[in-house]
Amino acid sequence: MQYVKLGHTGLDVSPVCIGAMTYGDPKRGHPVWSLDEEASRPLIQHAVEAGINFFDTANMYSQGSSEEILGRALKDFAKRDDVVIATKLRHPMRPGPNGAGLSRKAIMTEIDHSLSRLGTDYVDLYQIHRADPTTPWGETLEALHDLVKVGKVRYLGASSMPAWEFSKALHLQKENGWARFVSMQDHYNLLAREEEREMLPLCADQGVGTMVWSPLARGRLARPWGETTARAESDPFANMLYDATATSDRAIVEALGAVASERGVSRAQVALAWLWRNPVVVAPIVGASKTGHIDDAVAALSIKLTDDEAARLEAPYTPRHDFQGVSDPAVLARISASIGMRPSAD
Repeated sequence: MQYVKLGHTGLDVSPVCIGAMTYGDPKRGHPVWSLDEEASRPLIQHAVEAGINFFDTANMYSQGSSEEILGRALKDFAKRDDVVIATKLRHPMRPGPNGAGLSRKAIMTEIDHSLSRLGTDYVDLYQIHRADPTTPWGETLEALHDLVKVGKVRYLGASSMPAWEFSKALHLQKENGWARFVSMQDHYNLLAREEEREMLPLCADQGVGTMVWSPLARGRLARPWGETTARAESDPFANMLYDATATSDRAIVEALGAVASERGVSRAQVALAWLWRNPVVVAPIVGASKTGHIDDAVAALSIKLTDDEAARLEAPYTPRHDFQGVSDPAVLARISASIGMRPSAD
């Protein structure tokens, strides 16, 4: 494994990040398709043995169970100093006031809960799980800065939001001398390229590394068009993301299949290799439910697509509306309910 720097930092991470939303007690909450601890541990161990040192989770995944399972597994299979643990906060963790959001109170509370569940005294990368429109940016950013200064957090990251909003946050951090966001976790793949317009150029300019969620478009880029899985059938969020552009998406998936067949590799490997053509992409987040998913991701690192191959994959693309730009309250409510998040327009 050849490690890379996370944005303009000195932090070495594997160019593959394991997404731990896949690991968690399905009885504890979203997602219903998560793997229990017995099924999760061999996968985490396999990733460590493959040289992957980057693991991403969130407090909301299976209502904390993901953090618990990941923390115990990494304690058994790796040295703490060798791994980079990323987690997130913002979504509801309990009913009632202050049970969600990015207020100072919520941030100071949730970091301690996450550290306890992970079984560690610091988090390498602490990310806001999207913005909180009910809390002033200054309050959120100063509280995050304070976590860095007391040593509970090493680096700060953010996730999907409009580029103008992320730019505002970066400006406030610089203006006040606060610890800055070094990473952006955003939605980017062959079927969803809207981040190429503003967010990815902003990250490149500001030295922010990107971690890509849904790099395989919820599995659509890993299998022939029309094939489905148990997870796909229980993931309404995927339908909201991709159904509107099904015609062009099918053409992309078919082109991907042709390139993969010509190279004698899997579709997933080609789709991941395409992401790494963009230098601002540090690590796709792979939700591995089988060891083969991990092996595919590692094998993809050695694939260098030609300009012609990339052009064939990109040609059928149709612009879409990413959900983070949606302002209709009814649409936001449906999206939020499908993934267990509080609507950003509340």
